[in-house]
This record gives sequence, C-alpha cells and structure tokens, in this order.
Amino acid sequence: MTQPIAFYYWPTPNCWKISIALLEMGLSFDLRPVNIGRGEQHAPEYLAISPNARVPAITDPDGPGGAPVSIFESGAILQYLARKTGRFYGSDERDRITVDQWLMWQMGGLGPIAGQSHHFLKYGPEMDPPIDIPYAKARFKTEVSRLYQVLDRRLADNEFVAGDFMSIADFAIWPWIFRHPRQQQVLSDTPHVERWYHMMHARPMVQAGQQLAAGKELDIGADKEAQKALFGGSQA
Repeated sequence: MTQPIAFYYWPTPNCWKISIALLEMGLSFDLRPVNIGRGEQHAPEYLAISPNARVPAITDPDGPGGAPVSIFESGAILQYLARKTGRFYGSDERDRITVDQWLMWQMGGLGPIAGQSHHFLKYGPEMDPPIDIPYAKARFKTEVSRLYQVLDRRLADNEFVAGDFMSIADFAIWPWIFRHPRQQQVLSDTPHVERWYHMMHARPMVQAGQQLAAGKELDIGADKEAQKALFGGSQA
C-alpha cells in the first residue's frame, strides 16, 4: 500500500496551492503543521527538508525510482505532482510550456508583489510600533493592479489560465487572488479575473484546500511573537 505524502503546511496562499493540488489530484497526504508564527520553520529537522525555512514542503515516500524525495518551493512541488500524476499539466509539450510560463509568472511576479502588498498595506500598520510607508503602499498596490490587468487580458480569451484546460497554474494563482481584499484590489475592475476566480472558487476541492486548518491563520498585527518569527532580524 502506498504511503501518504507528508505535507508540511500552514494556512498561507503558497500552501493553499499545494493543498488544492493534492485534493484535486486525489493524492493521500499526512498533514504536518509548521507553525511559522512560532518559528518552527527554523527547526533543524525542518531545514533538512526546506533549506529556505519556508512552507510548504513535501516528502513523498514513493518518489522517483520508488525512493523517498523531499521537495521545497511551491512551484517545484506543483510541477512534481503534475508529472507524478500526469494531471493538470496539459496534453503535450506546448501545453506544458504555457503552464510553466504562467506558473513562473506567479512565482516571480504575482506572489512576491502581492506578498509585499500584504506586508505594507495590512501587516505593517498593525505592528507595534506601526510601520506606515506611503510610498511602499502605493508602489505595491499599483504593481499588483498591473499584474491583475495582465491576468485579465489572458483570461479574456481563455477559460483557464493556460488555455481551455485547468492546470497547476490555476492552482498557483487562485490563492493569491483570494487575498484581493488585503491587496486593496476590486475584482470587478478585472471582469475576466472575476469570472475565473468565482469559477475556481465553486470547485469543492478548491474550497476544501483553502479551508484546510482553518482558524489557525496568524493575527500578525496582535501577535508580537509572530512578528518576530516572520519579520525580525535575519528571519525577515
């Protein structure tokens, strides 16, 4: 009997990518919470799996050649799971090129920029003492808006991000669009993104993946220990 995948997780957009993919792919997994607000991502045993001290990560007991493999970085995990199952990666190399392009767009653009938007628009002003930098707030809000427009143009002519099929690119992008209120974005400003967002949100496995470990999300504004673990000193 195949052993479940160990899934190192805390409820964040990058982890929701993987929880959604695992559920949509029908893969069994063993949830291993990593409380990033308490610094558990810096424990030596976790660093052996995820050297960058970030979630998510997985360990698949049934890796290539039947040997265990550990993987960090959400994009790499999604690519691995898609290859492992033969699902959500398109039907040919041209499809995979398109999927990879939009996956990298999320990894290198939407995710980091939206993350900085969360930090300066929401977390910073709630900290003690408050960090309120108007230039940073405007800079990242504007760039997130630009990225939404890029996605909107893509979805004007495509049902899903990569084309007429759902892919790991959709799983990667949707959790960050879910956070649009924290980015001070209005979905009706990008109607094709709005249509796609609600279509994805209606999927039971997307809802279940986003709700995994619901209630454990960090209140960074009120939690001084979480602020230190996530933003303090060399751990920022």
